[in-house]
Amino acid sequence: MTDLEVRHATHPDQVPGFDTAALRRAYLVERLLTDDEVTAVLTHHDRIVLAGARPVNGPLTLGTWPELRSEFFLERREAGIVNVGGAGTITIDGTKYDLANGACLYAGRGSSEVTFESASASEPADFYIFSATAHTSYPTTLVAPGEGNRLELGDQQTSNRRTINQYIHANGVQSCQVVLGVTTLHPGSTWNTMPAHTHDRRTECYLYFGLPETERVVHLLGEPDETRHLLIADRQAVISPSWSIHSGVGTAAYSFVWAMAGENQAFTDMDGVDVQDLR
Repeated sequence: MTDLEVRHATHPDQVPGFDTAALRRAYLVERLLTDDEVTAVLTHHDRIVLAGARPVNGPLTLGTWPELRSEFFLERREAGIVNVGGAGTITIDGTKYDLANGACLYAGRGSSEVTFESASASEPADFYIFSATAHTSYPTTLVAPGEGNRLELGDQQTSNRRTINQYIHANGVQSCQVVLGVTTLHPGSTWNTMPAHTHDRRTECYLYFGLPETERVVHLLGEPDETRHLLIADRQAVISPSWSIHSGVGTAAYSFVWAMAGENQAFTDMDGVDVQDLR
């Protein structure tokens, strides 16, 4: 396990003074999935931990870090885990779960032993972990790819035809505060979450995947009238504070894991922003 990287919360007044390097340091997680490592970032925005595990030459164990002051990682936390790589397994307290690409596993508070393993070293699994604090426990639950609550949104004419699979949410897999799903852009569509919105009740993070190595997503962030952008590559994550929009357009079609935590789990709880009002 690598050291836990800690990032402090940012205020919207800071953003106008950030250059590109400062924006990337604050919000972009470039190195999350690395061979034979568990890598993690803690953001003070809603105490979210983003982690990645890529087991190649053998199993990896999810331990804890001194900064969390816990006996094990999920002692006071819950996590949504999505496999964005080859087939693999997660074993939690002796129970093994098989995860194909796109599958989601919810791990409840109190799960003490968590290990990751790939089915093949030549096509390793990439386990993306989104974790938030939890005040109660819910059962560990596996959802197969595409078996969440399916929504079809957008239009090909506006380049945002997309399929949304809601996995962890109020009417699906139960959690304390995590809400998570996967969005896949249809071929020829490139825009996500446009018109944009904010939701001051929770922090949202994206992990972009399924993007060709030579392509990028232009991710928009900041207050609606003071936007900035980041160029994001495949399997990189971005942190979006509650006051920030989170939208983007790719140079090719892609998928992304969206995950939220905060005081409200309602998927539709958002403050919309008209395209004409963006600056």
